[in-house]
Amino acid sequence: MYIAMNRFTVRPENAEAFEALWLGRDSHLKDMEGFVEFHMLKGPEVEGTILYASHTVWASEDAFRGWTRSTAFREAHKNAGSTAKLHEGSPTFEGFSTIQHIV
Repeated sequence: MYIAMNRFTVRPENAEAFEALWLGRDSHLKDMEGFVEFHMLKGPEVEGTILYASHTVWASEDAFRGWTRSTAFREAHKNAGSTAKLHEGSPTFEGFSTIQHIV
């Protein structure tokens, strides 16, 4: 299993628009081989910003890499530059290989 996360720092005045953007988008993830699940996470407000993280679970790192090279990925991210004003700086990517999974 592979977990891909992007962290976003958002000012409170942009939180509603940022959330609407994510909740209203067509992600294309469900059509991808190896996709397991997606969560958009909202953290606490600290020092005038709110931390958000997109959290995607994949069957493998290869499945995730396939997503990043796909037409569906390009389609899902085609307007990313125009929404950058809603968060501070660039998103921070973190990728994790699972070494233990307890259900």
